[in-house]
Amino acid sequence: MTLAEDASIALETICGALPGGGERRPGQDSMTRLVADAITYQKHAVVRAGTGTGKSLAYLIPAILADQTVIVATATKALQDQLANKDLPFLQENLGHSFSFAVLKGRANYVCRQKLNELERANQQQTLGSLAEGLPDHADPKHLKAIAEWADETDTGDRAELSFEPRAATWGAVSVGSNECPGRIRCPAGEECFAEKARDDAALADIVITNLYLYAIDIAIENSFLPEHQVAILDEAHKTEEVFSTSLGFEIHAGRFRSLHRAASGVLTACPELDQIEELAGLIEDALAPSNGNRVVPAELPPLARALELADTRLGALDAALRKIQDKTEKNSLKGIETASKITRTRQALGSLLESVQAARSLGDNKVAWVDRLNGRMVLEVALITVDHILKESLWPERTVILTSATVPANLAQRLGLETDDFEYADVGSPFNFENQSLLYCAAHLPDPRHPDYRQALHDEIEHLIVAAGGRTLALFTSRKALNEATEYLRPRLPWHIYHQDDLPKPALMAAFAEDEQSCLFGTKGLWHGIDVPGRTCSLVIIDKIPFPSPRDPLLSARRERVGGNSFRQIDLPLAATELAQGVGRLIRSGTDLGVAAVLDSRLAKNKSYRHDLIDALPPMERSTDPETARNYLQRITEN
Repeated sequence: MTLAEDASIALETICGALPGGGERRPGQDSMTRLVADAITYQKHAVVRAGTGTGKSLAYLIPAILADQTVIVATATKALQDQLANKDLPFLQENLGHSFSFAVLKGRANYVCRQKLNELERANQQQTLGSLAEGLPDHADPKHLKAIAEWADETDTGDRAELSFEPRAATWGAVSVGSNECPGRIRCPAGEECFAEKARDDAALADIVITNLYLYAIDIAIENSFLPEHQVAILDEAHKTEEVFSTSLGFEIHAGRFRSLHRAASGVLTACPELDQIEELAGLIEDALAPSNGNRVVPAELPPLARALELADTRLGALDAALRKIQDKTEKNSLKGIETASKITRTRQALGSLLESVQAARSLGDNKVAWVDRLNGRMVLEVALITVDHILKESLWPERTVILTSATVPANLAQRLGLETDDFEYADVGSPFNFENQSLLYCAAHLPDPRHPDYRQALHDEIEHLIVAAGGRTLALFTSRKALNEATEYLRPRLPWHIYHQDDLPKPALMAAFAEDEQSCLFGTKGLWHGIDVPGRTCSLVIIDKIPFPSPRDPLLSARRERVGGNSFRQIDLPLAATELAQGVGRLIRSGTDLGVAAVLDSRLAKNKSYRHDLIDALPPMERSTDPETARNYLQRITEN
């Protein structure tokens, strides 16, 4: 039998073993066969698999049966956890085909044995100076102790296993990024390194779960971290271009200079080279502040150009000072070995920062830079405008790739550099009966969102819909301002609890919303994706406006310039369609769900130039522009 036939039969067996039993779904079987054929004939595939298809089992089964090394990369941690903690263990138990799997994350996700050893010895010697080396001001001593105790018990060293969430400063004191880790051979604790153990496990595994960020980095540096593999499955593929563009860029901010100064202070006594690095942090912050929110060309912005030039010179001087110390360090004692390790880490971090500074001074044609305020600090962000050239060289010719998502932009393959003859495309649909389970309502009577009367009309419409649904609403807004205004206006007018996305951490927020059936949840971008609340709790999904990307978005503006006159249809419209579909996709999450997706933007009904592009990206729902029809539908499905 062919791989497609074997996988189809295995899928039927697996579906029967699921809790409650069941049969393979038509779309799920179609996807399984498509993935199997792609692997067999070494041809790429792009698969749109709607909500409820069961796409993870559909691609995992043929991937496992193919007996090849497979990387599965996802955009979200939630899907990684589902694959690693649910789907793959289930298949190991029920597929009847032996295989192994591993999860591989970036180095910063694993606690560093060497840093823990250095902290422990500094504590034993009660040398405050040594203890402070590399520790940000806000590192929590109690959490550091708890992490050290946990490190003696854990098998993985993975931060996700901690029973508490350490602040960033604390975790930074006991972890290293790839830009400062010297690697197994040059690290005194290399043989007991958790990150290296994870890499070793991945090298022996048949299936490796990772994220799109790490996969992008691995492609760019020629498979230096992930194991060699014959098949790559990129799930949540609609995020591929965005993740790859930012992953292959870099950031420059004052925090990188302060972190370098702390690290260098642990191996250098007071010297001009050290003092000058600390001063750079303030210079960079001051140079960036006037350009907050703007796209920039660093070389053409005098304050920033001068700060980067100074950084280039001073980083080189500090590296020379560190190299002198490194050459003189005694390697035959424990103290000397640890000092050498600290210098190596510091020089690696310095080299990475210097590389970023030099790249920022001469961006090149395919990079765009802008200034943003992130976590209270000014950041120079640099990203790639396009990534298709990288994928054409380092991905498509090297292995079979499956791109899949519940929402696939119409021009995804083109944007990623795939030629028409190089891949098969399929929309395998969804097992849900959207026409009978749901209504797509567009409030065509509302003013255009750009009209001054829109906001009040929007709030009144939301109120009428929520009353008809008896609460039970997920309301998604395209801006934080719109979210805050709607929450403030509606809370005193409605008897049901309205959760604002900032009220609780996301897991607790989702649990509270799911447990209180008549509650409402209002949020922005973070709630448009990955929210899975089946049942009557989410009977109404409200979307305030068509989620067109901001015209000021620096990366997208650079892409628009690259495309030219057709940029709206090539850049903005596919992104808006995908985001709209993601939001609407929060509504029907099981075969028994019923609900209304209400888009309160009259352009969806009235704009003939693009309305069909948006609607075609949505499930085949019953449609209406009549508010009474929408309210009656909601009352009917929630009255019992």
